[in-house]
Amino acid sequence: MNETITGPKGLPITGNLLAFRRNPLEFIQSSAKTHGDVALLRFGPKRNVYLLTNPDQIKEVLVTKQGHFRKGKGLQVARAVVGDGILTSEGKKHLRQRRLMQPAFHRERIATYGNVMVQQGVELMQEWKDGEVRDIHHDMMKVTLAIITATMFGKSVKEGADEIGHAIDIGLKYVANKASSFIDIPLSVPTRSNRQFLESNETLDKTIYSLIEERRSSGETGADLLGMLLAARDEDDGQGMTDEQVRDEVMTIFVAGHETTANTMSWIFYLLATHPEVEKKLHDELATVLGGKLPTVEDLPQLTYTSLIVQETLRLYPAAWTINREVVEEVEIGGRMYQPGETLMMSQYVMHRDERFYENPNEFIPERFAGDLLKQIPAYAYFPFGGGPRVCIGNNFALMEAALLLATIAQRYRMRLAQANQVVEPEPLVTLRPKNGLPMRLEKRG
Repeated sequence: MNETITGPKGLPITGNLLAFRRNPLEFIQSSAKTHGDVALLRFGPKRNVYLLTNPDQIKEVLVTKQGHFRKGKGLQVARAVVGDGILTSEGKKHLRQRRLMQPAFHRERIATYGNVMVQQGVELMQEWKDGEVRDIHHDMMKVTLAIITATMFGKSVKEGADEIGHAIDIGLKYVANKASSFIDIPLSVPTRSNRQFLESNETLDKTIYSLIEERRSSGETGADLLGMLLAARDEDDGQGMTDEQVRDEVMTIFVAGHETTANTMSWIFYLLATHPEVEKKLHDELATVLGGKLPTVEDLPQLTYTSLIVQETLRLYPAAWTINREVVEEVEIGGRMYQPGETLMMSQYVMHRDERFYENPNEFIPERFAGDLLKQIPAYAYFPFGGGPRVCIGNNFALMEAALLLATIAQRYRMRLAQANQVVEPEPLVTLRPKNGLPMRLEKRG
């Protein structure tokens, strides 16, 4: 049943590429609305991308038939930044790396990170002053970077934090641009963006290799992720990881583990500032459950509304806004055959704002998750962390971090948009971040 699949009209050579690059979120939302379960997007003369918006078909791609696909172009390009780590590796290698890293993300292990998360939130607020305007997105990047380095590598990189943040930023912009461009300029060509990218990679390499070197020469493995990676042995051949393999995994956690939560936190504070009734309910819960003390992991089961705010923010502004898979062997999805080289795109942003599954899908209503909404809707109508064997390994870490940071900060400060008519737009790079930062005015709570 290969009926013709329709898609938005495009230009003769570039197809839909320019429309997509101009406003990716709007473009894929309108394509989904107009063309139903599958929309054909043409990115350049030879690249066909099929946008799937049927949750059952998405499940087929990510779970039941995932062996027929490899990661899409964006993540193939991302190798330039994160190397061949758990995010970009394929097949047996991916399984092996995931098995080696899994213990660092077990629930019991993660619970021991709670105090570090809260402590870093407290340290961040020591720089804050009542009434000042700050770029909250920059602050959130700083605090999540501090958390990831302390929990995963047992060390603080306060000195170079801004430099590292800036280098990651350049890397992500490079990947986003390259992934949606159909002219492939090799890294060896000294264009401005290539030069900047290579410099930023050097900064990150220097930081990470010195962490590895320091740990190897100390002779102590340590109980954090870095220690586990260095101590890990392959069960088949007893081999450990090379420095380069460790670097790729560390880099992946570094990039994926701080940028994503920083974005989620930024969107939370933006949504609270524009929804005072939600903010009031949050403040009431924090007063009742915590009574002025700092939160701990043990408090999380009682902080139910806090968790609903995190869930609803991940619905409206999922850190990963799209997942792409490239067909490697012919496969049937939803009764249609797809050929090698074709790309299937599944967008959390589109699915999470679909009125088939959510009433008032564009409204911020944390209460919608209070009942059993997630049991009533299909599994792939809400998938902020992806799905299947490649579901984000750090999902529980991220949820705990967001709830603890929110509880820590919202007890002491409320945030207001810096200007009354401030427009805050999402910028869909590799992750979904507030475009041009998020200037907000801090108000100290009594």
